[in-house]
Amino acid sequence: MTHLRPTAPLTPSFPSRLPAVGTTIFTVMSTLAAEHQAINLGQGFPDFQCDTALIDAVNQAMVSGHNQYPPMPGALELRKTIASKIDRLYGKSYDPATEITITAGATQAIFTVIMSCVSPGDEVIVIEPAFDCYLPAITLAGGKAISVSLDVQRNSEGIVEAYGIPWIALVKAITPKTRLLLINSPHNPTGMVWQRSDLDRLADLLSNTHVLVCSDEVYEHMVFDGQQHHSASSHPALAARSFVVSSFGKTFHVTGWKIGYVAAPASLTAEFRKVHQFNVFSVNAPMQVGIAHYLSDPAHYLGLSAFYQRKRDFFRAGLAETQFKLLPAPGSYFQCVDYSALGIPQSNLSEAEFCRWLTCEIGVAAIPVSAFYGAGTDSKVIRFCFAKEEKTLETALARLRTV
Repeated sequence: MTHLRPTAPLTPSFPSRLPAVGTTIFTVMSTLAAEHQAINLGQGFPDFQCDTALIDAVNQAMVSGHNQYPPMPGALELRKTIASKIDRLYGKSYDPATEITITAGATQAIFTVIMSCVSPGDEVIVIEPAFDCYLPAITLAGGKAISVSLDVQRNSEGIVEAYGIPWIALVKAITPKTRLLLINSPHNPTGMVWQRSDLDRLADLLSNTHVLVCSDEVYEHMVFDGQQHHSASSHPALAARSFVVSSFGKTFHVTGWKIGYVAAPASLTAEFRKVHQFNVFSVNAPMQVGIAHYLSDPAHYLGLSAFYQRKRDFFRAGLAETQFKLLPAPGSYFQCVDYSALGIPQSNLSEAEFCRWLTCEIGVAAIPVSAFYGAGTDSKVIRFCFAKEEKTLETALARLRTV
């Protein structure tokens, strides 16, 4: 009698849609920080609470019964409040009914923009270093990413001092196949801020093309030293071809809520919503209603630049007492530093290796800027997040002074 040996149940395999993608650097470094009890200045989230008035507004929305599906484009009350804010700040009037959509954070917004307008074979220009959700979304849409690197400005000793917009490379990158250009200001990870003259130059560059723009502006209320944020929505020629993305998570210190929005002309919004409705359909109802109430007071976001500039200045003053070389930080809540001149053996490590060493041995987690490049360009520059309590920053600085 023949006995058949039992076999394990089969789990079918399939070709990966993202074969080159692994766990994000943010997850990797946050996990490493937790394992080594390091201060996490890597992942971009605050370690302080949001305004209790915002919590109260969301609680009141729940108690009032806003617990079922909101409209697919978002609660109309919130869309109206966003439209008023954009009009007040940037002089652009969007129709809340047809031109503003509430999203599950900026990542979903950007993913949906790309999926709605990029077809197989289309080219999408990405200015690197760039947030890590851009390239995978382009791949999933069947598009081809055309990476253009920011101009890196170095001093005579080779130390990185600043980044600039790569205008010459941008001109060369635009072809008849270009469908979309992704821009980001204030910029993550470098903190660079686009000026009005930059928007004028971009508008001229695109004027005789059919290129769309996705303008990632999640740090719009974190611009320092008396400067102001220049939104794509403030420039008529760009607003006519742009999806403008922002996020309440960054603005109101609630990154875990994952709520953002997209403002775009009605024809672009119609295509965006075709994908959005089958992607998430709608977003957390009570939080939308609560945020609408909270957002109606401009003081809740107009004071954010001063709030974060105090943290930036405190952190920069502490870093100035170390051997790290500070890069400019005119916007966002990130500070980049060059570590190549520390004068220690670890100065020769790659950015990823240096960040691992800094986390495990010094007790401070950072993010390698090379992680924001598709090809992993290494410039000996790392990124710290200063959206932290002052005592957190002071403890981190004390450790960094030992390097």
